[in-house]
Formats: sequence, structure tokens, C-alpha cells
Amino acid sequence: MNANIGLKPQIKFEDFAKVDMRIGTIVSAENVEDSEKLIKLQVDFGDLGKRQILSGIKQWFKPKSLIGKQAAFVINIGPRKMIGLESEGMILAVEYDGKIILIVPKKKAKNGSLIS
Repeated sequence: MNANIGLKPQIKFEDFAKVDMRIGTIVSAENVEDSEKLIKLQVDFGDLGKRQILSGIKQWFKPKSLIGKQAAFVINIGPRKMIGLESEGMILAVEYDGKIILIVPKKKAKNGSLIS
């Protein structure tokens, strides 16, 4: 299999360094009405506060199964409106074998910990 299929354009290190990735704990999750894809997450980032994050993962996860899980998030993406709701970040995941796998810390981490 060619690993370069779908490869995105190369960026400068300085551009990548602008991405703020943090660990957060999902404190609530619910399906978004009138959406076949979206789950609304409330995520605790410790001293950085809580944020609402919408994610198109409904096909792979039940909201109840996400509550209490820690995951990796990008938190400095500008707010984005989706079907009338605002998302203040993005959960990080891997698509593998037709499934989505969340990127999670191997051990419990402090909410808001910087991923570097």
C-alpha cells in the first residue's frame, strides 16, 4: 500500500507549531437532533475551562460510551457553526479498516495537558 496516497501539502514547522493540541475529558455527550453524523461533546480542559465540541462520529460511537473518556483535541481552531450549534475544537481520531479510533492517552493525564 502506498502511504503517500492522499498526502496533504507539506507545511513549515512554524505552521504546525501553531496547532494547540490538548487532553480533555468528555463530561457529557449527546446525539445532535436532525443530524445523522454529529455528537455534541462537553469537554473539560481543566484550567482552560470546558468547551462544546461537535464531532461527526455518531456512526461509530454511542454518546454514553464517550462520557468519562479522555482524548486528544485541537482547541485553537476558530469556532465553527454546524446546524445551528457552535463547535469550539476538534477531537483527534484515526480512520482504520472502516472504523474510527480516538486518539487517547495511554495513562490518565491532567485535563488541559499540552500535547507536544
